[in-house]
Amino acid sequence: MMAELLQIESFISLSARFPIIDVRAPLEFRQGHIPGAVNIPLFDDQERKVVGTAYKQVNKEAAMYAGLEFAGKKLVRLAKEGERAAGKNKTLLVHCWRGGMRSKSMVWLFETMGITCYLLEGGYKSYRSNVREVLATPLNLLVIGGRTGSGKTAILHQLSLKGEQMIDLEGLAHHKGSAFGALGELDQPSSEQFENELCRVILPLDSEKITWIEDESRNVGKCVIPGELFSMMREADMVFLDISRELRARHLVGDYAQYGQGELRTCVLKIEKRLGGDRTREALEAIDQEDYYQTAMITLHYYDKAYMYSLEKNHEHYQVLSSLDVDPVHNAELLIMYEKERGF
Repeated sequence: MMAELLQIESFISLSARFPIIDVRAPLEFRQGHIPGAVNIPLFDDQERKVVGTAYKQVNKEAAMYAGLEFAGKKLVRLAKEGERAAGKNKTLLVHCWRGGMRSKSMVWLFETMGITCYLLEGGYKSYRSNVREVLATPLNLLVIGGRTGSGKTAILHQLSLKGEQMIDLEGLAHHKGSAFGALGELDQPSSEQFENELCRVILPLDSEKITWIEDESRNVGKCVIPGELFSMMREADMVFLDISRELRARHLVGDYAQYGQGELRTCVLKIEKRLGGDRTREALEAIDQEDYYQTAMITLHYYDKAYMYSLEKNHEHYQVLSSLDVDPVHNAELLIMYEKERGF
């Protein structure tokens, strides 16, 4: 049976029911893949390099013979991996880079084992084209601004629980956006995979309704916010949540005091030049004395100044909303009330 070719929209729609099998090499998969996909590579990284070299330097036939030699040794293992992934439904969605020989070869193997396969037309390359289109889709954004320690990410999740649309950039990037942002987080995805995950979140959004998003610089750790979305964020209305430094410092103690003193010292040293020698020394001494509130107050001196500079530079108009609490439930309610009163 010949596998049915699917356009990307149909392929993604079916992924709610059947597993996506990415047959590209592990290095390609790590660089970026369709969220939720399972990697069953036809070639490992070195084998892919050998086949590619044969194609470029000799001819297509030489590349095919090299590929057959590599694949022939592991057909049984690949077939068993496909059967496990297919499960009771015995159906798989398969793709490679362009929808060429790798995916077609694996489809042949899987179908030989009685598995129904659907093939992505244009492969992962077509998926990436679709990602770029989705990320350029206009959204009705409302940006949550606020100095470090305001609990903006927690507010986003409270808004979601209340039925609001939101995009959590820091959650997708596995980074909280500061020198301390990697603490307690998984390894960051590549910027390409960050875009793929972002596309997954944006696809179901209603572009007419408000979508809440946190104010960020262009980079969230090493992940780069796509240009179209970043421009939308800069042009969108902003609500600046104004919370006292003392309250925010106490909030940060709750977030970061659980980490080891060595980890905290390393984070402080990352901003040594910006803090200055005296403040850096005071912050390190406070860590040694387990006075994490004082550490937070010292580092916030730098972060508050930097944030307000960025705010004035990048947002001509914003609405200040004062709060006497860092509780995300309370502040989410404040923002919803503001949204209703302003009639966004």
